[in-house]
Amino acid sequence: MSVNTLNDPVASLGSFLRDRRSRVRPDAGAPGRRRTPGLRREEVAARACISVAWYTWLEQGRGGPPSAEVLERLARALELDAAGREMLFLLAGQRPPLSGPVVAPPVTPALQRVLDSLGTSPAIVKTPTWDIVAWNAAAAATLVDYAALPVQERNILRSLFGNDDRRGRLPDWEENARWALGVFRIDTARAGESSDAAALTAELLASSADFRRLWAENDVRNHGVGTKRIRHPRIGTITLEYSAFSVEGAGGLSMIVFTPTSQADVQAVEALVADWRSAGPETSGGR
Repeated sequence: MSVNTLNDPVASLGSFLRDRRSRVRPDAGAPGRRRTPGLRREEVAARACISVAWYTWLEQGRGGPPSAEVLERLARALELDAAGREMLFLLAGQRPPLSGPVVAPPVTPALQRVLDSLGTSPAIVKTPTWDIVAWNAAAAATLVDYAALPVQERNILRSLFGNDDRRGRLPDWEENARWALGVFRIDTARAGESSDAAALTAELLASSADFRRLWAENDVRNHGVGTKRIRHPRIGTITLEYSAFSVEGAGGLSMIVFTPTSQADVQAVEALVADWRSAGPETSGGR
């Protein structure tokens, strides 16, 4: 689902509508030759029972805020899934211009204790721009030892698209990266576009061909649940199931928990944590 054009790191309702329209298969028997894929503007307008002129204004950013009823009709006309529908409503909310840097609230001791209680389940807390601000020992041992990194490098997107060693540890890198970008888009829309999100997107568009390629797919996803495989040089491949949870009252922070899928995976994480603890001082925690 669309959010932006390739070179525009800021979401807009018009670009979303244009791109999503291009992805819908025309009705069987629709008249006329087509130079471009997808629906014409008049076809979307007819499906949504609105005027062609007003729909054109919406794509051009001139239509004013549509009502919830119109948005529901547009969602059906464009055949949006749940994530796309939410994105449509978010983008139609007429958010103010980009705000300055978003400062996430500090991680509370209670939240850190929750992380630390998840002994063999790597767990992290991230901001809407995917900066990691807290983690447990299992995450440090199995995923990345975040305490050993400079603060600016504790970002999942920078890690996915700028670190060949970490990329080599992900057998399913392509799908992992595609999922992360889809969730990043909707995370930042929920939180309100910020200069931090725009700057990170622009940085990665400039530095990574893979980021440019996947960003151009304009995918939107909810966190949901899924599977992540990690290839460790000593242990071999570990399979983890991930689930995401919002941290209530914490300014857009969310926690992702990775649960080993088998007893062998549990034992692998236990071995990695034991090795990590024996190698140095306790470094789980956040900023």
